[in-house]
Amino acid sequence: MSLTTQRPALTELSAPPSRVSESGRKARRPRRKGYKLFVLFTFPNLLLIAVFAYWPVIGNICLSLTEWDMIAPTPLFVGIDNYTKLFSDPEFLGVLRLTVVWVVVIVGVSLTAGLSLACLFNRKSHGSTAVSALAFSPHILSGAAVAAIWLFIFDPNYGLSRAVFGLFGADSPHWTTSSSWAMPALIIVAVWKGIGFVAIVYLAALQSMPTDVLEAARLDGAGAWQTFRHITLPLLSPTTFFLLITQVISAFQSFDVIAMMTSGGPAGSTTTLSWFIYQEGFKTFSAGTAAASSMVMFVVLMGVTVFQMRFIEKKVHY
Repeated sequence: MSLTTQRPALTELSAPPSRVSESGRKARRPRRKGYKLFVLFTFPNLLLIAVFAYWPVIGNICLSLTEWDMIAPTPLFVGIDNYTKLFSDPEFLGVLRLTVVWVVVIVGVSLTAGLSLACLFNRKSHGSTAVSALAFSPHILSGAAVAAIWLFIFDPNYGLSRAVFGLFGADSPHWTTSSSWAMPALIIVAVWKGIGFVAIVYLAALQSMPTDVLEAARLDGAGAWQTFRHITLPLLSPTTFFLLITQVISAFQSFDVIAMMTSGGPAGSTTTLSWFIYQEGFKTFSAGTAAASSMVMFVVLMGVTVFQMRFIEKKVHY
């Protein structure tokens, strides 16, 4: 008697091709519906971004390669001549250096003073809420209104600065008409306007900080400075990183305070890159140079942001 083993046919083990294809189509249908729904909801936003953000950038790139006085019917294509003239012009290089000083000083002072105010507001004292609200109020004012207030304060004849310097037996400097004092005056105004925003953001981060970590540090014998340096500052690094990016972009784009107080003067001592773009475009009517200058600002901001995201974010403790 011989034993024989019967193997099941291959067709019995595998499903029919029609069933496989039908199940695959059923699995792909929800995905297709999800893609269509995603496109349906995102298309209006992407269209608006493309029309009002990306298309102007492309148009500005094209305009930067031309020479146009805004009167001629068509711009004249000149290639990269505008960029060559800019980087061979000592005045423009001076504007870039002045812009770097402007951004570094404003961002550094705003972050340092804002963090100090936030630590002060974080203490549970009477009236701290009202004081923090007053500190934040200049941020919501327009730059023109802030500039008008400080023009009155800086007036050497009847302004508040005259009274303050008079207490020490000194005369008030000519803040906005002196090339030595115009930039410090603008920096004071810009810091005063933006420091409240920095302080409130830092205050929110301090109030949401885990208290058990701070209490553990105190139990281990850490002093106030050691706790602040080794625990508070690392925990605030995400907030600092956010403020660093936003404040750098805001400082590069500062225009209204400069326009109201000094108009880039005296003798170009307060001409930052944003004012230089306006001056080239709407005072000398050199649209090509203005467009090239704005592309330089775009590239610089993009480079600074990429540097921050690439290197500084590595030191952020999330």
